[in-house]
Amino acid sequence: MAPAQAADQPATRGPVTNLPLPRFVSLKTSEGNARRGPSLSQRIDWVYTRRGLPLEVTAEFGHWRRVRDRDGAGGWVHYSLLSGVRTVLIEQDMVEMHAQPSEDAETLAQAEIGVVARLGECTATWCRITAGGERGWVRKSALWGVKADETRE
Repeated sequence: MAPAQAADQPATRGPVTNLPLPRFVSLKTSEGNARRGPSLSQRIDWVYTRRGLPLEVTAEFGHWRRVRDRDGAGGWVHYSLLSGVRTVLIEQDMVEMHAQPSEDAETLAQAEIGVVARLGECTATWCRITAGGERGWVRKSALWGVKADETRE
């Protein structure tokens, strides 16, 4: 795991996109090859087969992005297979989706472990997600694909 970024240091930026590194993206297609290096001639180490899967970009080289998944596996993926649309992976089984960002708020639905959800607004400890036609607030600690200190409007 990478060391935490000090609050007073500027975030590392990708040399190609000038976007923050690391950052989260999602798989745009239903299949994407993760290669040993940033080239079509490189060996395929992984094949991702889940559209919308959240991935973390850790490096950039030309049209290639080095990504890792929730388990730390990954490789180099062509940028055309990635989307800036933010998704998260549910990491706890039967996570309650609340009407408001509070444990006391009405439970609207539950999400199973492994579900990929669209990421919406995030506070310091809660994120609003959409999955399977349901929408609600979930504790950030139950999600992979959003940084612990990240807030979103």
